[in-house]
Amino acid sequence: MKVVVVGGSGHIGTFLVPRLVRAGHEVVTISRGQRSSYVDDPAWAQVRHVVADREAEDRDGTFPGRVAAERADVVVDLICFTLESAKALVERLRGETGHLLHCGSIWRAGPSVRLPITEENGEPPLGEYGIAKDAIARMLKAEHRLVTTSLHPGHIVGPGWHPIGPLGNLDPGVWRRLSAGEPLDVPGIGAEFLHHVHADDVAQAFEAAIARRDAAAGQDFSVVAPSALNVRGFAQIGASWFGQQARLRTVSWEEFRRGTEAEAAQASWEHLSRNHYFSIDKARTLLGYAPRYQPEEAVLESVRWLVHHDRLEVARPLTV
Repeated sequence: MKVVVVGGSGHIGTFLVPRLVRAGHEVVTISRGQRSSYVDDPAWAQVRHVVADREAEDRDGTFPGRVAAERADVVVDLICFTLESAKALVERLRGETGHLLHCGSIWRAGPSVRLPITEENGEPPLGEYGIAKDAIARMLKAEHRLVTTSLHPGHIVGPGWHPIGPLGNLDPGVWRRLSAGEPLDVPGIGAEFLHHVHADDVAQAFEAAIARRDAAAGQDFSVVAPSALNVRGFAQIGASWFGQQARLRTVSWEEFRRGTEAEAAQASWEHLSRNHYFSIDKARTLLGYAPRYQPEEAVLESVRWLVHHDRLEVARPLTV
């Protein structure tokens, strides 16, 4: 089949595009062309790349036509963030393509009430990003003239970029303190969950949804690791990679904000207040989804890459 991947050089596309090539598909990527994939793979030599600015072309209404002109059997949209953009693409692809797959987010669900969260029991979303992703998923599920599927990854992890850390933010200082055995302030008691997923496991789910189109048609799927980590457990595991014990100090959110850079503190609140832990039963049953990575394995791979490429300052070397 001919598969068009919009945003193919990003986190998921880095692993999805080579998978599709190896599966025998003709693959076209559409991206701004500002960077290469995070991981080298000889399969990229067989991919045709189209350079386009999605945001600019959405504004002038030309992007859906660009995608439709490829006459693809499958379109995988990894970088759609507004309902208007999603609707425009759906309307243009009717009759032009066989299957549209959209990358959503677990933030389509708001702060948890019941765990694990399923595709049916998530609370209403919070914030512009989560509200938009939920609206897109609902619109796609209601679409009857084009086969659609939405997949909703957790916190995507992989080599080449910083993972969401034990405090629910991207502050690299957290890893330095854990590696040094220094005290780490934790807001609350550290029982909140973070649900990561390796980028290649997300790619696996997209590939499976393409291969099992009938099972995936009209469906939405949570795509995460088989388990989730809470804050204190994540910190303990992370410290152990450097031969240390995590020294956690419980503080109030007010105190945490006083001692943390504002952007990092807000990111921690956004992640930890949601307290997300998702079920993958639906993806397992309908798609055969079988994630290879537990969350700590995925994060360790990312941390190891960052340390080895001098992208992360740590006080002690990794011992694993």
